[in-house]
Amino acid sequence: MIDMYKKAGKIVSKVRENAVNHVQEDMKIVELVEFIEGGIVELGGIPAFPCNISINEITAHYTSPINDEKTVKSGDLVKIDLGAHVDGYIADTAISVIVGDGVSEELMEKHQNMIDASREGLESAISAIKAGVEVGKVGEAVENAINNRGFNSVSNLTGHSMDRWILHSGLSMPNIKENNPHKLEEGDVLAIEPFATDGIGRVTDTNEVHIFRFLRDRPMRLIHAKRALNIIKKDYKNLPFTLRWMKDSFSEHHLNTAMRMLISSRAVYPYHVLKEKSNAVVAQSEHTVIVESDGCRVITE
Repeated sequence: MIDMYKKAGKIVSKVRENAVNHVQEDMKIVELVEFIEGGIVELGGIPAFPCNISINEITAHYTSPINDEKTVKSGDLVKIDLGAHVDGYIADTAISVIVGDGVSEELMEKHQNMIDASREGLESAISAIKAGVEVGKVGEAVENAINNRGFNSVSNLTGHSMDRWILHSGLSMPNIKENNPHKLEEGDVLAIEPFATDGIGRVTDTNEVHIFRFLRDRPMRLIHAKRALNIIKKDYKNLPFTLRWMKDSFSEHHLNTAMRMLISSRAVYPYHVLKEKSNAVVAQSEHTVIVESDGCRVITE
């Protein structure tokens, strides 16, 4: 099991590094997403969820839909969140980068300080983690580090525990101080992901949805919905997926119709794209760790 986690961690670490070197202004987001997801496969893994490319105030859950024409612009703060699994054992990581050579010195400094704040929040959390530590203390470490940089921690986004084939397995890892006495246990696998912003530090749903997850079996009368549900269960199990991955199996019209039925019947859960509530820019850093008796092992460095 540990070897599988370590392999997944090495894959996403390498792909993350390649992605930072690959992203550039005027690039289509879908090109970056497919470069990352393809890189995971080339190294022997499988994407654990659709690669998230969230730009500026868009904080999480944006992946390219079918026929995405959006591009990365000079001056954008781009959050690259990717995950891979090896036989269901997941590694999840994220990094933030500033795109473009012609960015003003003032904007560059502001964005870089925000990125540094999220990274220091991550480092503080990792330093605090060991078996027996209360979850709330980890959130306090994140918040203090980000506040010390003059930024706010996004309070209603959290890290999460992971299990085999399960990206969010029940335990939330807060990014703020909270009264949570649950104690970490040796062997817990955690994705720690602080978000820093100069806004109010809250996210809200947008109307966009490009990522989904299987919830439960439901009887489907429409043949396209029944077939889509069978593919989702077989290919993605409980892991998030995107319609872009299914475009070769259906026409876009049939796929969209099927998904509307699957969502309305609660067979599938939709992840809305999230943005910072005051439309402020957000930075993100993330590592996957395995809790040990006297600390934790970072598998995505």
